[in-house]
Amino acid sequence: MQDENILVVRRELLEQLGMFQGLNFEVERYLPALLARENNFFTPRAPAEANPTLKQIIPYVLLVHEGSVFHYVRGKKSGEQRLVAKGSIGIGGHMNDGDEGLFALDRDAYNAAVQREVSEEVHLETTYTNHIVALMNDDASEVGRVHLGVVHVFQLAGPAARKREAQITEAGFLPIAELVRRRDSLETWSQCCVDRIEELLAAAR
Repeated sequence: MQDENILVVRRELLEQLGMFQGLNFEVERYLPALLARENNFFTPRAPAEANPTLKQIIPYVLLVHEGSVFHYVRGKKSGEQRLVAKGSIGIGGHMNDGDEGLFALDRDAYNAAVQREVSEEVHLETTYTNHIVALMNDDASEVGRVHLGVVHVFQLAGPAARKREAQITEAGFLPIAELVRRRDSLETWSQCCVDRIEELLAAAR
């Protein structure tokens, strides 16, 4: 983590656009500004994890097939130790400075980085469509205070996703009713998504 440079925006920018708690479906109100090269930059990850004046941009990708969602448990090798052993329905991670350009990302570079991040974590052996459906902010938790999620829905043509990284355990597709039943075992961002899963899926149609 010490040597990794990750993409951030200043909290002040989010406040100017309109601070929110939980999910916000007004993607085009926020994303163009967040991904304008003059508004984001790379900074060392370790100090950023303890600096709430910065928000780390994190794509959070839901893999969906016919009403079932890819679910996994974060293993001990997870890069975010505060989330180990929690269930998750989000694939993704930090944008780093290997992702096109040394200083900032625009929207095309961001989209390419999302594809890379997903392919590092899972094998997708089917076609899919990619929809950005919401932004997610959780200032009520230690992890959430320094992160800002961009929620994607990948609509898969088939339930063909296999884990690639060791940090992903107990992986598989679960129906929404089962995710609701497991809500208390999920990380906060996944709880937030499960609570409004029908809206997220509708926004991807």
